[in-house]
Amino acid sequence: MTNSSISEALKQLDNAKKIAVFCHAKPDGDTLGSGLALAAALNNAGKVAVACCDDTIPEKYGFIEGISSIKRSIPKIEFDTFICVDCSDVSRIGVFANAFTSFKGKTINIDHHVSNKKFASCNCVVQCPATCQIVTELLTGGGYEIDKEIANFLMLGLITDSGNFSHIDVTGKTFETAALLSKCGANSSNINYEMFLRKTKFKAMLFGKVINEMRFALDDRLALITVKLEYFGGNSVDGSITEGFVDFPLTIDGVEVSVSMLEVKKRQYKISFRSNGKVNVNAVAATFGGGGHIFASGCMITGELEEVIEKITYAVYQNI
Repeated sequence: MTNSSISEALKQLDNAKKIAVFCHAKPDGDTLGSGLALAAALNNAGKVAVACCDDTIPEKYGFIEGISSIKRSIPKIEFDTFICVDCSDVSRIGVFANAFTSFKGKTINIDHHVSNKKFASCNCVVQCPATCQIVTELLTGGGYEIDKEIANFLMLGLITDSGNFSHIDVTGKTFETAALLSKCGANSSNINYEMFLRKTKFKAMLFGKVINEMRFALDDRLALITVKLEYFGGNSVDGSITEGFVDFPLTIDGVEVSVSMLEVKKRQYKISFRSNGKVNVNAVAATFGGGGHIFASGCMITGELEEVIEKITYAVYQNI
């Protein structure tokens, strides 16, 4: 499938009447914000639209008004359009993937990942800090109203996926988008507090333990942190509690790549890569079948911890 322009995506949205919007599994602020904003704006325009997500929404997003409207299954509606938001691959929507690929109506893929596989009939893929930036452009370009609720949805994704506007790919357009959403009523101060500053005592203690055990390699250009299952008392790990941990090592002089290794089960690690702009970590993640952005990517790696560290170190070394 080829990439389609903003104008083509707008045409498809204009013609759509009944729409299902799919957020990716293990949802983050960008996919939730994009999905909820699109569904709300389309409903306000007189269409029928629902946002769906395969996974339970992490509790930390509970402060967002309207978050409970997301469906865990596809409603029995004769949809004419399916939309994926913030998904580089259709498999990211989990149990809904088969329904999406076999759907006979129009399919739209709205995403900002450089690794996007262009899996829909209309692919609106633009490299930028957040899918919410693209959705904002779509809504304003199509004449859809952005009320206070929608503005907060979009600001959620814009703030979280840009690292509170700290990532290397943030541009003037990103700040213009934020300014527009602020004018529409978005509360950026509250979103910033809830997503980056507010934390439980357990998260604060966990962060201290993880950072205290941080390791360095490649002449201190690579920093690695590990979040072990044992830190959770052997219980299942809610990965959202470690969100933002991977960004801290990049604040250290000389560090070019930061890696977070989250042990999701014995010998299986969810890897998050961050770069200060000198190393393409999408290429590093691709070594292990993952991907994402040039400066923020991820993958899964199986093996003993020291083996995983060795593999990651060598992959980063090959891309420095």
